[in-house]
Amino acid sequence: MTELGLAMQLALVAGLAIPLGGWLASIENFRTGWLEREFRHFVIALGGGVLLGAVALVLIPEGVGQLQQAYWALPVFVAGGVSFFFLERLLGVRKREAPQLTGMLLDFIPEAIALGGLLATGSKQALLLALLIGAQNLPEGFNGYRELVGLSNRKPSQVLGFMLVLALLGPIAALTGYLWLADFPGALGFIMLFASGGILYLVFQDIAPQAHLQKHWAPPLGAVLGFAIAMSGQMLQHL
Repeated sequence: MTELGLAMQLALVAGLAIPLGGWLASIENFRTGWLEREFRHFVIALGGGVLLGAVALVLIPEGVGQLQQAYWALPVFVAGGVSFFFLERLLGVRKREAPQLTGMLLDFIPEAIALGGLLATGSKQALLLALLIGAQNLPEGFNGYRELVGLSNRKPSQVLGFMLVLALLGPIAALTGYLWLADFPGALGFIMLFASGGILYLVFQDIAPQAHLQKHWAPPLGAVLGFAIAMSGQMLQHL
């Protein structure tokens, strides 16, 4: 298989975690009072932990390494956080109360672009990034499904079909990154650092507040577990 084919296949598999998470959320036996509280908050925190792991272990180190002038890293990172703030306001996330779905799209697309770019440059971190994208898309798809069903009159099959379409954006983004960023490592680094700032904003603006549940300890432990998943993937590369 060519590197281009691998990039698109990895992005597709990672993207399919979105409808898979939605399908798990649609199972009737999951719809209990316990799910609405402990488990749902645990899943939100798990996704947030994986996102933090992706930022700390892959996106920022690789992004800085791709930049020819490392001093640009900090302003690009901050610009990403500020831009995601304005984009969130523009999309009216708070008004629609669907931060999980919107946050999933805002981090999935740039990460898939970065995945294609990393494979094009021969980076060993590409497989780890694909794993982390899938690991975060699963809980985000789970919670995104519940948001969409709760905010609209769409049938579960319609919501799952919509999520399947979203998954197909991954290979398109990876193709873009592979074809356009292979010869422009500075642009790849810019995208990774910009996305890192935006993802960090989303984690603390939308995901972390939703994960909090008074007098319950599963949600913060879920965040720890999510970051541990990212760490284990990083460590496996050095065995």
